Amino acid sequence: MTPPVLSASAPLKLPLSREDLNAINAHLISLSPEEILRWAIEHIPALYQTTAFGLTGLVAIDMLSKLTTSPPPLIFLDTLYHFPETYELVDVVKTRYGVPVIVYKPEGCVTTEEFERKYGERLWERDEGAYDYAVKVEPARRAYSEHGVKAVITGRRASQGGARTSLEPLEVDETGLLKLNPLFAWTFAFVDWYIKKNEVPHNKLLEQGYRSVGDWHSTTKSGEDDAGERAGRWAGREDKTECGLHQDYFKAKAQQRPSPPQTLD
Repeated sequence: MTPPVLSASAPLKLPLSREDLNAINAHLISLSPEEILRWAIEHIPALYQTTAFGLTGLVAIDMLSKLTTSPPPLIFLDTLYHFPETYELVDVVKTRYGVPVIVYKPEGCVTTEEFERKYGERLWERDEGAYDYAVKVEPARRAYSEHGVKAVITGRRASQGGARTSLEPLEVDETGLLKLNPLFAWTFAFVDWYIKKNEVPHNKLLEQGYRSVGDWHSTTKSGEDDAGERAGRWAGREDKTECGLHQDYFKAKAQQRPSPPQTLD
């Protein structure tokens, strides 16, 4: 018998109970990414896609372009420390798919210089948690609040390892935000196959020895012996696998905002 929460093409009633979430995941777990996305378009209200334009996110963008003429808007968190190739890819995606890209930057900052005047240079070295909050968590929460976002499509996959190994198709974070992981079960081989088969645009750095691309200061080229799809991100840091956006940062820091340094070198 189909659970009531899945019985009609109508928006979900939020917040979801644990029982309804379990029923949804039991339904979604056997579906293809396209079927998960189609279900989401029909059922999830105020749906957006957050993306740093990694390969999995790009696959989702391409799939959505084939499923609907009005795909969910994209939210891009500009940390101000992305590679030039990443910014170039953003423009390529906007042209190719015609999907709105909503850009959010650290609060009160438009340029790297403004950010460093506010927080000092190399904040990621002095207070990594504060950096993650300033460039990812706070801008994301601000974006969700200002646009009434109830759910986001992510590019996370279990095969990426780390904290992602136990991913489910649909999750609810500590703020009540729904996180849809349509490609949660895909391996890198499937992603790579889809990218090539559909000629999906991607970051040029991936052809230059990078496996995963984030901020320039936390991303390095990967050696042939490096294990893991996200090798080169926070290299040498077994304790660091996420940027803060997908962690219980609010609980850990009690929503503490990073403080500007008293003196700037």
